Amino acid sequence: MKWVFNYKYSIAYIILIVLLNTLFVYVPLMQILSTEISPMDWTVGIVYVLRDFAQRELEQKVVFAMFIGSLISYVLANKNLAIASMSAFLIAEFIDWSIYTFTKRSLSQRILWSASLSAPIDSSVFLWIIHQLNWLAVLIVSLAKVVGVLIVWYGWRNREKRSLANRLDILTVNQS
Repeated sequence: MKWVFNYKYSIAYIILIVLLNTLFVYVPLMQILSTEISPMDWTVGIVYVLRDFAQRELEQKVVFAMFIGSLISYVLANKNLAIASMSAFLIAEFIDWSIYTFTKRSLSQRILWSASLSAPIDSSVFLWIIHQLNWLAVLIVSLAKVVGVLIVWYGWRNREKRSLANRLDILTVNQS
């Protein structure tokens, strides 16, 4: 059972992919500003957050977690939605991978850059494939992702500052 604790974010990520994809199928659309929006659009930000934590556990192998979640969604939810989800996740993963691999910035900055670049792109792809592409839905889904990521970014940035302050304190004590 130790492996469950070691991969808790990856397991939660897979479960959330399946849950949200299933809810996208069964929760009816609502009208906002004469545009049909899924109430689930507001919840997708947490997937981004969990993906970032799962990526810390699995590194580039996080794509396998996405495939597992998408495959289960394909069986339980809706084939078209699972394909849309997988396509959007693959695009987001490629953007994430590029940012995590090629930038030498701190984790908090990589999280922020990744979400800012990939959110509108993968949201548009997902909504286009499920035939719900409209400006308001893209805005809501992208904002939900970015807000979720901003919360994580803020926490990581503060953690990095505390870590740096602790290292500086140790250096000061050692030099005395």
